[in-house]
Amino acid sequence: MLRALALGVSGVVVFGVASGAAFAARLTNNVAGLDLDDLVAAAPTPTTPPDPDDMHAGQAVNILVLGSDQRDGVNAEIGGAEEGMRSDTSIVVHVSADRSRVEMVSIPRDSLVQIPSCTLTNGKTTRAQSKAMFNSAFAIGWDNGGDLESAAACAVNAVQANTGVAIDNVVVVDFAGFQNMINAIGGVPMCIPHDVKDSYTGLDITAGTHVLDGVTALQYARARHGTGFDGSDTMRAGRQQVLIASVANEVLSKNLLTDGAQLMQFLSAATQSVTTNLSVTDLTGLAFSLRGVSRDNITLMTVPWAPARSDKNRVEWTSAAHEIWANIAADRPMLGQPEQPAGQEPAGEDPPASDPAAPPAAPETPAAPTPTETKTPGVDAFTAADATATTC
Repeated sequence: MLRALALGVSGVVVFGVASGAAFAARLTNNVAGLDLDDLVAAAPTPTTPPDPDDMHAGQAVNILVLGSDQRDGVNAEIGGAEEGMRSDTSIVVHVSADRSRVEMVSIPRDSLVQIPSCTLTNGKTTRAQSKAMFNSAFAIGWDNGGDLESAAACAVNAVQANTGVAIDNVVVVDFAGFQNMINAIGGVPMCIPHDVKDSYTGLDITAGTHVLDGVTALQYARARHGTGFDGSDTMRAGRQQVLIASVANEVLSKNLLTDGAQLMQFLSAATQSVTTNLSVTDLTGLAFSLRGVSRDNITLMTVPWAPARSDKNRVEWTSAAHEIWANIAADRPMLGQPEQPAGQEPAGEDPPASDPAAPPAAPETPAAPTPTETKTPGVDAFTAADATATTC
């Protein structure tokens, strides 16, 4: 501060810029320094750390989460070494401006979409493509730009061009990063409905309730082939959604979102091997602002899809997808406003006054119990509360 003050005051007020710099140097030489590093005790840690600030407070936030299959270093040890990089998992996460809703939409990697032209970090520009697989956007950026920034930017361009949703931030999670997240919460409880085994990933779990550690959770998230799997990417996306919902339930049950210091420690551990344009401080503030969110308002789904008419091994989005994306872009509930239950008066309106001369009303017949709706992840939307209710 003294150096800045000397330069600023003497330079601007007394001598002007040139002579001010010389005068500041002389003042600096006149000041004797103090080194107190080994003499002063460490400042006491506040018993109640301040609440993290949400830098996007009052604004909706859209985050694109990409799961990369990077196969070098630690990731090669996990999944085997391979050239290039792809994004087999892509999820648009929408956080409402009032922080009451978190909505996640998986985009199947085999979706046929428009891939716009991408500008890369090396100055190159790629050509736009029509009806290309969605995950090729990330690959195009990587193969032509040679870095994660180009790959992520190209994926963001593809999402925005095909959905109309503005993406604010990107999070790229590799194999090691995913394992770290699961281990950071001590594993995730999961109901495995039937025996599953996949020789490609090393997965081998019997039916029942298990607490999956990072290694097993990653195997389960990646598996598509073998016992208990149909080989499709859309059903794998559904299992990933159930896994994410279970992680959300575990985080909420441990009250990580209500303790700023504990949340910072968790995110610091969980974000190892994660690449993002959000700082841990920004992530902490956003997560802390969601401490009051209900499990019923954490919704997961796959974008409405159907087998592509041009190729049965690819998918295309149905007309229902347009409404989903339009609602997210407008910060409305992505499935639309919930319907008013029959017989229930709209909020804020008084019930109609009864007529004293009218005969007494007959007792109401109890309504038949509503059957529990079976929801298929990967096909139907469901909430974290639905995942909590799932039992083995």
